[in-house]
Amino acid sequence: MMEIRRITLREIRLPLKEPFRISSGVVAERRIALLELQEASGAITWSECVAGEFPNYSPETIDTAWLAITEWLGPRVVGRAFQSPGEVFAVLEHDVRGHLMAKAAIEMGAWGLEATMLGMPLSTLLGGTRREIEVGISLGIQPSPEALVRRVTEALAAGYRKVKIKIMPGADVDFVRAAREAAGPSAPLMADANNAYTLDDVPSLLALDELDLMMIEQPLAWDDLVRHATLQRQLRTPLCLDESITSLDRAQDMVALGAGRIVNIKPGRVGGLASSVAIHDFCQSNDVPVWCGGMLESGIGRAYNVALASLPNFVKPGDVSPSSRYWDRDIVAPEWTMTDRGTMVVPQGAGLGVEVDVDRVADLTVRETVLRAS
Repeated sequence: MMEIRRITLREIRLPLKEPFRISSGVVAERRIALLELQEASGAITWSECVAGEFPNYSPETIDTAWLAITEWLGPRVVGRAFQSPGEVFAVLEHDVRGHLMAKAAIEMGAWGLEATMLGMPLSTLLGGTRREIEVGISLGIQPSPEALVRRVTEALAAGYRKVKIKIMPGADVDFVRAAREAAGPSAPLMADANNAYTLDDVPSLLALDELDLMMIEQPLAWDDLVRHATLQRQLRTPLCLDESITSLDRAQDMVALGAGRIVNIKPGRVGGLASSVAIHDFCQSNDVPVWCGGMLESGIGRAYNVALASLPNFVKPGDVSPSSRYWDRDIVAPEWTMTDRGTMVVPQGAGLGVEVDVDRVADLTVRETVLRAS
């Protein structure tokens, strides 16, 4: 039995080491909503809302999530008893459409709280089997093919098991071709379009199809499975869907339509960990590989991604780069690191497996609100 007695919601501002550019915009500083959850026993854990500052990746933003958590979602769970964290999402979902990232922040925190109370690694609670996970890196859109080649070469030399190249029209075929020629035919490269193309751009996508990529991620509109199916029939390269997969139903639709062959699971995007595990299990039973994407999380959000990525069907390297990839200083200890094998160790301690640097969080906090059981 678990009873959440208090949720403290904080917004921090965490500067990136360098601006990160995708097809829909540039991020130089992450506004991050953190949740500190306290159970009736006194047990405490933290979670993170992955919504960004602008509604370019998702309709949600940190500000809509803040409103949803404080006004509608948080009051539903504070003071309520749950037999297991798997019950939380249904309570949050009832008569509240959307707001999946806000719901996920609470739901994932419930899983973290349960693992803490049981003295169990979060990965074990979720059914994870791996002690190490393969690490990939995501490279933002670069100013030139030459600049991209330098970044890809550095990433491969550092040991990353997958290099994701962000693309958009005008910064795509020539860029990726240059990276492929420099890295060699066997280098694990993929491209991520973040919805930047339409079927009018098929010639460019067919040109990418000739570059032996691991996958092309989310080339078309975030809510369009039908046109992705049309495109997939023209490509030998697997399409990977990201923004399109917001629930188990959408993953089932992808398979039924043939709209993609790989799924990027981001727990914040799909409403939390229970939904993530359900999508993982469905994909595993249908021979669809999955991997865990990233949303420029702090070390708190990364803890949940690492635990999830320890499940058996996460067979592609995830976007779970070490803390130093993004931050001069993270908000957890120890910070996340990559081994010389290009892997990340899955923590075996209780709960998240890392400690939150509460003093640093306090220094970075720009607003705070507390929800308490009456």
